[in-house]
Amino acid sequence: MAKTNTTTANLTVKIIANDKATPPGKLADAELHFGDGLLSGLKLIGFAVWERRTGDGRNVTFPARQYSVNGERRSFALLRPTADASSQERVRDLILKAYGEFEAASLAASA
Repeated sequence: MAKTNTTTANLTVKIIANDKATPPGKLADAELHFGDGLLSGLKLIGFAVWERRTGDGRNVTFPARQYSVNGERRSFALLRPTADASSQERVRDLILKAYGEFEAASLAASA
């Protein structure tokens, strides 16, 4: 299980490689570790980095809770924007950047 950390001012993104290759397309799990303020010492888990089905790029899924209504499975997002929807994009971009650094470090280590 390879791990790497990318740190910003108050937040660390921890990448945990998916060494088992199951489910197909899942590249890694990601966690957000808070280093300052009210959330200091806590982490938010449940993010995942996936290979896109078309093969061109990566996607990040956010923590969600599954539930069932009339036999239909649905998801309830646990991390949602309060007003500005672009705030999720900033988190997604941060996780993708951390995964890119993780991937580069892994390639350098194996070379």
